[in-house]
Order: sequence, then structure tokens, then C-alpha cells
Amino acid sequence: MGKQRSKKRITSKIDELPEQLRLQVDLMLADTSNTYVEISQFIKASGYEISKSSICRYAARTNTAMQRLKEAQLQTDKLVKVIKENPEADYTEAAIMMTMNGLVNRMATAEEEFDLMPLDKAGRLIASLSRTKVYKDRVRQDMMKKADIAFREMESEIMKVIRQDPESVGQLKGILQKAKERMVQDD
Repeated sequence: MGKQRSKKRITSKIDELPEQLRLQVDLMLADTSNTYVEISQFIKASGYEISKSSICRYAARTNTAMQRLKEAQLQTDKLVKVIKENPEADYTEAAIMMTMNGLVNRMATAEEEFDLMPLDKAGRLIASLSRTKVYKDRVRQDMMKKADIAFREMESEIMKVIRQDPESVGQLKGILQKAKERMVQDD
């Protein structure tokens, strides 16, 4: 396999501006009534030469980063809401789905980055998530088997006690069946 390139952080001339001027440029970019030419002229008046295309690339990069942050915040807010509403629920599935969604989005939108991203690492992450899902399913099946055994044993013990009353036997079987179904159902 060929020599792997190291990933370099993308910087622009705007990133090299003094902090106060860069913040002013960010504010101007946030106001959509400002054109890239006007922003370029403002920067030039401040003593720096930056083209409108550089401003356009910087805006696209910062907008993408802001969009990712907003999406992550929205997902986190939804997860927190679900946790508050269902404190007894299993959240590993949601976490796996969020992580898988992030990986798939990263791979789908990587374009130029995709060449730099180590595929073996992405593959290991996907395989790890798949193993986690399989493990979770196995644990669930084990729990269902153990619950079934426990309910059968409990039913047997209780039946020994109440054998004399057939009506009680029928009611108890119904109660145990409902409890068993509730224990193993997905919420």
C-alpha cells in the first residue's frame, strides 16, 4: 500500500487575521445582506488583502461546521428528552444509531476528505458497532430465556400451592403470561 498522507487542518487567510477583525468578518458573513465583495473591501480597508473567493470558501467551511454543531445539538436534545420521559429504557440502540448515522454521513459527504480518511479505521468502527449490536441481541435472548425459565419454575411452585382451586389456577396462568409478555416486549 502506498504512503499515507497526513491530514492537514484547513486554514485560510481569514483565519490569520487579528481576532477582532476575524470576529467582525464572521458577523458580516452572518448578515446575508453583505456581499463577499463588500466584505473583501472592508478587510482591504483594514489593511489586509483577501479575495472574495477566499471569503466564499471560508464562509462555506464555517457554515458546514455550524450546521454539524446544530445537528449534533438537536440529536442530543432529543436523546435527553427521551431519557427524561423513559428513564428505564435501553439507550444503547439509540447511541449506536446516532454513531452509525454520523459515520454514514461522514462517508457520504467526505469527497476530498475521503481520500485522507483511513478506511481501515472506518471499517473497524463499523465492525465494532455491528459486534455491539450482535452482543446486545444475544444478551436480550439470554434474558428472555432466563425469564422464561424463571416464570416456568415460579408457575410450577405456585401451582403446587393452589392446585385445589381450578379457578385460581386459570387466573394465575393469565397473570403470569401477561407478566412474561411485558418483560420481554420492546419498548
